[in-house]
Order: sequence, then structure tokens, then C-alpha cells
Amino acid sequence: MADNPSARQPSGATGVVALADGTLFWGQGLGAQGDAVGELCFNTAMTGYQEVMTDPSYAGQIITFTFPHIGNVGANADDIEALNPHALGCVMAEPITNPSSFRSEQGFSAWLANRGRIGLAGVDTRAITRRIRQSGAPSAVIAHNAAGRFDTGALVARAAAWSGLKGLDLAKEVSSTQSWTWDEGPWKLGAGYQPGHLPADAPHVVAIDYGIKRAILRQLVDAGARVTVVPATAGFDAIMALKPDGLFLSNGPGDPAATGLYAVPVIRQWLATRKPLFGICLGHQLLGLAIGARTEKMHQGHRGANHPVKQLSDGKVEITSMNHGFTVVADSLPENARATHISLFDQTLCGLELTSQPAFSVQHHPEASPGPQDSYYLFRRFVAQMKAAA
Repeated sequence: MADNPSARQPSGATGVVALADGTLFWGQGLGAQGDAVGELCFNTAMTGYQEVMTDPSYAGQIITFTFPHIGNVGANADDIEALNPHALGCVMAEPITNPSSFRSEQGFSAWLANRGRIGLAGVDTRAITRRIRQSGAPSAVIAHNAAGRFDTGALVARAAAWSGLKGLDLAKEVSSTQSWTWDEGPWKLGAGYQPGHLPADAPHVVAIDYGIKRAILRQLVDAGARVTVVPATAGFDAIMALKPDGLFLSNGPGDPAATGLYAVPVIRQWLATRKPLFGICLGHQLLGLAIGARTEKMHQGHRGANHPVKQLSDGKVEITSMNHGFTVVADSLPENARATHISLFDQTLCGLELTSQPAFSVQHHPEASPGPQDSYYLFRRFVAQMKAAA
């Protein structure tokens, strides 16, 4: 590290990102003090930083925001996907400005501090992004010390010793531990989140929580479904005891192959019932594994709110939100499954369906609304399938 210019701490630096190979990125710490180790990735979204930080799929990851102006609309109690952040920390190019939104309840730095999450501003995020694109997502430590005191050698060693996400099951860590019902619909200006008011005979979805986002639950309700959420480790008999009309496989963090050790047998038992199934993100990957396809770790992953995805049925392009570091290998799909969507960035598989029964999944997040509503039809399709099967 002696010959590495990045090893020299700039005057006034109170935060650092230390990579496993000894590279250091210095900046101004904000939010909570301390340090955390995980996978360093980048997200290209221009908005939604609260949603990103609270998305359980980001467990074990440090987020580099490529858009420079993060935190400029402050923070509030509504724009969250879980009660607490799951991303370990965030890295930004510009200092956080005073909030400029009427919906703001506190500054973003204060919001991070109150939730024990580290932020770092004034960093060359372009350099980090280029590095990830060229070499893949590295193990890293993000650290904040108001006095600017760092043992960089220890931070680098900690990053180098971290196991990485491959082979890691994180769904159990972020999943709920008991079953619960959800009846809240989408947010409306001036009125907040709306109650579902669903009839008793509305289709009943059991959603397996591998790290589920609240926005997904709201879209299921808005499409006309009653929703019960169960833990990631829920068994088939416990699911069937709830008398579901359909099964939803949620998003979540970690390696799908590791989560699949307990998830895949349950999914296969469900498929044998021939009732409707819908999966998103990790749920898409787990469905792929359950039907005999393979998953693999991606070089840099897809994370952002501007990802074009093509429907293969009609050529329509949807602008989607994505957050995944693993993918289902398209040429490993069995004969009874077909690809339905592909990424126009790199042609990776973004959707599949079974040809013999109502089961489908997508890699992107249709609830996240970057299009803004290009992919909402997937929720309506799922509810229609449940009604048809009743």
C-alpha cells in the first residue's frame, strides 16, 4: 500500500471505503460512525435512495450511487420498503444538501445516523463504478470516524477476509419469523397509503418472504388479492393450511443456490398442485432452480431504475428497476419452460414461464414504477390466473 496514492489520507477525510486489494477511496463521513464489511456495488437510480437503503435485497451490500445528488429531498416515514435499512451503507459524489421536498421529515444524514447506517460523500463514484465494471463487485469495508482515525491496514484485511455473497443464504436473516396479513394499498398524494377494502372472496395469495418489499405487497392488494405473508422457511403443509389460491415468491438477498436448499423443495411441491405461481427477483431465480435451471453469479449485477427489458412475445420494451447479482442461465431452461423477457443491456434472462401450467416469474421489479407503470400488468395477470383457477 505504500506505493498506492490512495493510501495517503487527505486532510479532513472522515470516511473511507477500503477494498480487499488495498485500494482506498476517501471522503467525508456522514450518518452513523463505525464500519461495515460487504460487497461494493453501484446503483444508477436518480431517485428512491430511501427505498434502496431499506430494500432487504441489499443485505450484505454497500451502495455506490452513480447519480451525484443523493439525499436532496430528505427522508420521511413513507418511502421505505422495510422498517429498517438492510444495505450496510452508501457512497455518494456530492455532499447532502438541505431537503427540498415538502414531504421531507428529516435530513438524509440524520436518517442514516438514527438507523445505524454509514454514509460517505465527496467520493469519486465514477472511479468506483469503472472499477466494478472492469473487475466485478469487490469485497469492501465502509468506515466513518469523526476524528478521522483509521487503521487502514486492518480495514483492508477485514475486506480481504470476507467470504463474499456467493454461497451465502441471507434470506433467513431478513425474513419475517412468523406469518402475518397485509391489506394496505398504494400511496396517494394527500391521503397516504390506502386500505385495500377487499371482499372476503377475493383471491388469496400466500407470499413467501425471502426479503419482501412493501411495494410488492401493495401492488398485490391493488390488483385485487388478499395477502398472507409467511417466513422464508415455511413448509409446504403450513402454506397449504392457509388455503391459498396462489403462491408468490418474493425478492431477497444472497445466493439463490444457498436459499434454494430449503426453498426449492417447497416450490416443487407447490408446482405439483398446478395452482398459479408468481416470482420476482430472488423468487424468479428460485423458480428457475425448482424447474431444473441453473443460476450463476454475475460480473457486476444489475442495479438501477433505468433498465430496458424486452417482452419476447410482442417486442414491447419496459423500463424497469433492477437489483440482482445472480441470474438464471437462459440455455439451462427445461423443455416445459420458455423465456418471456430479456435485458437489452446484456441479453440476460429477465422472465420465464412454464408452458404447462400458470407459473411465471421476472427478474426485474415491476412494483418499483420507473416506467412508471410499465410492468404493473404482471400483478393483474397473476390475480386473473388465480380467479380463472378458482
